[in-house]
Amino acid sequence: MQALKDLLFRILVAFLFLLVPILGVYTFVEADKWRVWFPENVSSYGGDIDRLFNTITYMVGVTFVLTELALVWFILRYSKKDKSKAVYSHGSHVLEMVWTAIPAVLLLFIAFSQMGVWSKIKINPPDDGEYSRENPMMEVYGSQFDWRVRYPDTEGNFDGEDVIESAYDIYVPVDTAVFFDLKSRDVLHSFFVPEFRLKQDAVPGMSIPVWFKAEKVGSYDLICAELCGWGHYKMAGKVHVLPKEDYEAWLQGQREALYSNGSED
Repeated sequence: MQALKDLLFRILVAFLFLLVPILGVYTFVEADKWRVWFPENVSSYGGDIDRLFNTITYMVGVTFVLTELALVWFILRYSKKDKSKAVYSHGSHVLEMVWTAIPAVLLLFIAFSQMGVWSKIKINPPDDGEYSRENPMMEVYGSQFDWRVRYPDTEGNFDGEDVIESAYDIYVPVDTAVFFDLKSRDVLHSFFVPEFRLKQDAVPGMSIPVWFKAEKVGSYDLICAELCGWGHYKMAGKVHVLPKEDYEAWLQGQREALYSNGSED
């Protein structure tokens, strides 16, 4: 009777551990339907980032499932009470080499897989548009606890008196490679727009070139993804992607409001 109870208990424990990979895989498959997965990608390089993420997720997922299945097997196979003398083993050098070599090969695969995407985003951005690293559309500043964006004057100068500055809201044209310099006025911040698959730290004392190309009109959340102080939760803004003619009209309206000096004439 006791042996039967022990067997049933071992089966119950093994079943509970088996539920872990089953529920894990199930939630992964259904995550998109439950709207707890990534938001819609609207940037030109977001698809490349998603493919890298999915590749790593599948690699980790397969390893996770195999590890959990092995754990279930060991529970069933070796948890039975056994009064016999223990067997001592010094291990297997071959097995150690195998479980060292496999992760090394996987890491090399990941490293080489991401080189093209890294080059596109960080090293060789597009240079066939109106804006570039040498000619950015704007400057973006992170500070406790807001985002500030500065558009140059008509001469492309960021130091003049006619610079347009906006808090929290960034306006850009659709289907345009937007370049900007990201800076911090105090501590470390992180510029994060999930729909663009864009996340870049703003480091004090540094001007970091950033670019994106939004391919869909809309307003997208801009948040700070780096804990920067007690008001970190307030660093929430919007990136407004407008049709090109609407962007030009908005920019012209901002310049006219600036030149009017507050008058209504």
